[in-house]
Amino acid sequence: MTNLILPHGGIIKNCFVSESELPSIIQECKNLKSIIVSKRVLCDLEMIGIGAFSPLEGFVEKKDYDSIVENMRLSNGLIWPIPITLQINNDNYNLIKNEKRITLKDDSNEPVAILEIKEIFEPDLKKEAQCVFKTQDINHPAVKYLLEAGNHCVSGKIKLLRHTYDEFPEYNLGCAKTREMFKQKGWKRIVAFQTRNPVHRAHEYLLKVALETVDALMLHPTMGETKGDDIPANIRMQCYQTILEKYFPQDRTLLCIMPASMRYAGPKEAILHAIIRKNYGCTHFIVGRDHAGVGNYYGTYDAQKIFDEFKPEELGITLIFFEHTFWCNSCGGMASYKTCPHDSSSHVILSGTKVREMLRSGTLPPVEFTRPEIAKILIDSMKVGAGC
Repeated sequence: MTNLILPHGGIIKNCFVSESELPSIIQECKNLKSIIVSKRVLCDLEMIGIGAFSPLEGFVEKKDYDSIVENMRLSNGLIWPIPITLQINNDNYNLIKNEKRITLKDDSNEPVAILEIKEIFEPDLKKEAQCVFKTQDINHPAVKYLLEAGNHCVSGKIKLLRHTYDEFPEYNLGCAKTREMFKQKGWKRIVAFQTRNPVHRAHEYLLKVALETVDALMLHPTMGETKGDDIPANIRMQCYQTILEKYFPQDRTLLCIMPASMRYAGPKEAILHAIIRKNYGCTHFIVGRDHAGVGNYYGTYDAQKIFDEFKPEELGITLIFFEHTFWCNSCGGMASYKTCPHDSSSHVILSGTKVREMLRSGTLPPVEFTRPEIAKILIDSMKVGAGC
């Protein structure tokens, strides 16, 4: 039997209500006070429920919140870079401030979980914004959410009645399932790749270089809430399925979604993403340039440099760092600044804006930048979106 990497904190948490408990819990929900939570929170609930946020079993209490913000660790010393909190506004605070258990509901007013309230505290939101996101600028999407979501945090363990993320259920495998699959396949060294974009040639190069050194690749795109200008999840899923089918070995790859919301926390989110992949059973994790970045809030390689602050054994997953990659006409193939001696005139590098302009006009970007099959999916989706 294959021995897998230990999850963060030593054990995968399962926070779903058992089938035998479900009828009584559903009945209890009807008698509890309730609050409706955001899509961000629904994604966090899913990540807690499937064990991806292990060792968390719910929303962090104040001692952990303070330690995470100040030291990137839980109060017990375990590395954890971003507080997972449930913020509430004043109306909801007044509604539940004396309760021990409450029901959490989705925007259809359907119960999704019971929260056992540990405490309610007032977070220092500006300090959190500065420490986690390196800015208090509300133009940063996560800072805007943070400063507007409410001035109180409710902490405590959760019990999920059902999955709170229902897209692509056949790919939402969860940590226990991927670990079981890795054992069955005999995979000992598995590299994970995080993305919120379609896989283009530079990504493909990273994945294949990494795959040369391990047993298998888990393509693990973020499918929760992203920025409004990101490509829709269903379109990206078509791209992922196509690239793996046509250009990767089927017996050494796995497509699995991560039902998390992007926080665009750059370096600190890179740490969280590494921990999550460790929980899924991956032994290696690719960190590229500007990982989980947005705007100009982080330096190009800050998400790689931050890992120097920890001892490798503390994090427990092997990190693979890559420079910016591109097609070089002089080399006649993919390269990076580490491997290519030629100047930029030989490099095929297109901005995101330029690529979007080409796709909207129905023009295929050069094959050195993206596979034609992927470009066609994106062009067709833009035609549909424009009502063509």
